[in-house]
Amino acid sequence: MPARAASFRSVFAVAGFRRIWLAHLLSVAGDQLARVALTVLVFDRTSSAGWASAAYALTFVPDLLGGALGGVADRFSRRTVMVVTDVGRAVLIALMAVPGLPLPAAAALLFLVQLMAGPFQAARQAMLPDLLDPDRLVVGQAVISSTYQAGLVVGFGAGAAVVTGLGVPGALLLDAGTFALSALMLRFGLERYPPSAPGRHKRPSLIAGCRLVARDRKLRWLLLIACCCGFYVVPEGLAVPVAAELGGAGALPWLLAANPVGSVLGGILLSRIPRERQVRVLGALTVASSLVLIPTGWANGLVTIVVLWTISGVFSAHDMITQTQYSLAAPSAHRGQVIGVAIAALRAAQAAGIAAAGLLAQVVAPTTVVAVAAGAGVMVAGAAGVGWSRTVSSRRGPGDPVGPDGGTTPVGEHGS
Repeated sequence: MPARAASFRSVFAVAGFRRIWLAHLLSVAGDQLARVALTVLVFDRTSSAGWASAAYALTFVPDLLGGALGGVADRFSRRTVMVVTDVGRAVLIALMAVPGLPLPAAAALLFLVQLMAGPFQAARQAMLPDLLDPDRLVVGQAVISSTYQAGLVVGFGAGAAVVTGLGVPGALLLDAGTFALSALMLRFGLERYPPSAPGRHKRPSLIAGCRLVARDRKLRWLLLIACCCGFYVVPEGLAVPVAAELGGAGALPWLLAANPVGSVLGGILLSRIPRERQVRVLGALTVASSLVLIPTGWANGLVTIVVLWTISGVFSAHDMITQTQYSLAAPSAHRGQVIGVAIAALRAAQAAGIAAAGLLAQVVAPTTVVAVAAGAGVMVAGAAGVGWSRTVSSRRGPGDPVGPDGGTTPVGEHGS
């Protein structure tokens, strides 16, 4: 009989995880607040919606580059990396609050703030397997992912309210305070987790991380599964034109909230499934994330599309399984570099998917573009799922117990 899934209570019973989760919550709040504050600042000075939207889009570009810096989480203590990047972000955001700061300087500072998010995320993800056993790790990933998705839903309204109430300088100083508080909490609330072999990582790089992933079949398939998000993220990128196609601006909030709400629900549901079953259904869930979006091309009403997009969000919660298996499959001493590769690849996949969809939406209906992207996603996800299933099966003989990473656990040994 398969073991029962770990509970949320058992995960939050780990003091180190509670600190990391609170730091993550502060980071999500800080990121959203900084984006909103810069957007308002740009609009106030230029009265241009185009420049304001461009400033908001700029805040996502460093995420792609920040993944290349993930290797520092292998060279230094992962706690140190998180504390230093939090302190750096606090200082940079405080500088943004200086009255009369030129807009290019404010944009450059925010670019650096977002760039530091890559090493922070890599260090956090690399530390989680040190804090949680494999059963609790997937639940911990669900909590982290759900917090991020909930932050997206709440962040825009809450950020706007804070900026309205405190003004841009006041909101930025509050934002700096969230990162400073996170740094203090991590520094004095976490044990120091040094890398196992720091001498090997004097020059960590994205290229070195790519080589590590290329040599491991399991990591390759997991990375491809993760990058399938580039197909089912298309609805988010086309939410505005789809709302216009449906004939009303009132449709937009529902469309934007559909996937995050579904992801939160999916994370709760999947966390109740035993780990070995999660590993087996990973491929099917990846296919379903895109498959359920195909009817968008023929759906007539807002309710139908919102339901489809929400269900896709439920299935897309498989990313917590992917992240867990990826972290467990990565060599501990190189985990930061390998996770940095994943961060960069995910951002590239999402950016490419949304950009391609935007170009196609210039000539065909946005709902049709969603259906086309979903169809392509089904094919890629199907191939990735088959490769993943074969990899897992090849590492497990008949009757062998399933290990923490989906492979075989030898008799007398336990997964770490």
